[in-house]
This record gives sequence, structure tokens and C-alpha cells, in this order.
Amino acid sequence: MTLLGPADVRRLAAEVGLRPTKKWGQNFVVDANTVRRIVRTAALDPSDVVLEVGPGLGSLTLGLVEAVTRVVAVEVDVALATQLPRTIGAFAPSYADRLEVVAADALVVDTLPGPPPTALVANLPYNVAVPVLLHALERWPSLRRALVMVQAEVADRITAPPGSRVYGVPSVKVAWWAGARRAGTVPRAVFWPAPNVDSALVAIDRREPPAVEVSRQQVFAVVDAAFAQRRKSLRAALAGLAGSPSAAEQVLRAAGLDPLARGESLPVEAFGRLAEALGSVRSPT
Repeated sequence: MTLLGPADVRRLAAEVGLRPTKKWGQNFVVDANTVRRIVRTAALDPSDVVLEVGPGLGSLTLGLVEAVTRVVAVEVDVALATQLPRTIGAFAPSYADRLEVVAADALVVDTLPGPPPTALVANLPYNVAVPVLLHALERWPSLRRALVMVQAEVADRITAPPGSRVYGVPSVKVAWWAGARRAGTVPRAVFWPAPNVDSALVAIDRREPPAVEVSRQQVFAVVDAAFAQRRKSLRAALAGLAGSPSAAEQVLRAAGLDPLARGESLPVEAFGRLAEALGSVRSPT
């Protein structure tokens, strides 16, 4: 397999008239060893259907089509989406039939051609990494695992445990769907253009959401409220949802939680109990 190097990436960008834009978080991998490392760390099975978001010029795509029998790449930039099959055809013609490209915004796409994806492997655009990841986990229950490259700071937030300084909304919402852990760092030098921040790999394994008698949306509303003002106690932070600070205290005590605790101390299961208690207060039996 011939993977893309720095000269290849720049040439392909010139052919499509591309100037990387911050709007879409475009930083392209130009190091073949990094691509090999990502594919190896993803631990893919040949039978996997891989969803790749933001394939760009195809650096990672080339590694993926060699590893699995089907890759569905979602690319918002129409010029890049048009060019990608040509690139795979030129660099890996024997694997070209393994790729299908969808020209769409990964934040809103809700249908994909062919069998449902079983793995997500992507260099996620920095500015939309968490929303894209959450959308994919919600929309495709068939995704059993993922390996995503994100800004190092975002990786810390996604994988942070309760009580951590950076534990927050991304930590809890990803934990609703899956377990997440850091799987390595990625230096700036492997990208073109080089970003101003470091990157990291996050490995994700899907698990069953907490068993609660309320919807995910209700739980996430509590999460959003709890972290809207991090310095506030849960009694104060949830006053708006509950109707008053005293009602919020009642909800917290019903869930077995300290009203003076803060959101960063609670695991995802506790937010589920809070949402259930809140539902009971709003709709008493």
C-alpha cells in the first residue's frame, strides 16, 4: 500500500484548489507512519464497516481500505468528496471498490448507504469533534467501537473521570454511550498545515446506557444545567429545571445526592437518577 506523504498531500490540494480552512477544521495528516499507527490502534476486523468522518485528501482512508472490506467516508467539502475516489483509485486501485463517499455534513447526516457501520475511525475536525462523535453514537447503535483523533484538550475532556478538573458535559455525554480512554498522543508535525495545538487519540467502546426510566434527552438536559455554571452547587444550578432552589434540593435528596455537591463530582449514573427524580417531582403519581 502506497500512503500519502507531504508532497502528495500538497499536490492533491493544489489539484482541487484547496486552501485548508479553519471553518471546517482542516488539518491533513501527511505522515504515513501515523496513519499506520491509527489503523493498528483501531484494532479493526476485516469484516468491519468503517465510518470515516472528514476524510479530507484521503491519507487515513488509504490505510482503512486496506484493513477492512468497506469504508463509508462522510465529507462536507464537495470538492474533496469528489476527489477522494480518484485518489483511492490512483494510489490503491485494487481497493477502490471498498470505498463509498457521502458528500454531507456529519453533524446532521442520518442515513448511510449499505450495511450499518460497526466502527468509527476518523481525524475529527477540531471545531466540531464532540458534537460529531455524539451524533454518530446516537444515530448508529451498530457502532461498537471508535478511534478518533481530536485536539489533546478535547481528548482530556472526553476521557476525564468524575472529580477531575476538566470533567464536564463532553465527559458525561460520551459516558452515556461508551467507555473512553486516551490511546496516545499525536505531534503537530504530522499535519499540514500544522495546528497550534497538540492532538491525541481516543479509543471508545460502546456499552449499554444507564438503566433509567427517563429519556436520554431528559438526562442530558440535567447535565447541561449542572455544568452551565460550574461554580454553583447542584441546588442552585438545577433551580431553573426544578422550579426553585428548594424544589431542586428535594430532587437531589430524592436521588440520594448532596444538594451542595457540584456537577463535576457526579458519574453519569447519578445524572440518570437525578433526571428520574426530577421527572417524579414534575409528574407526581
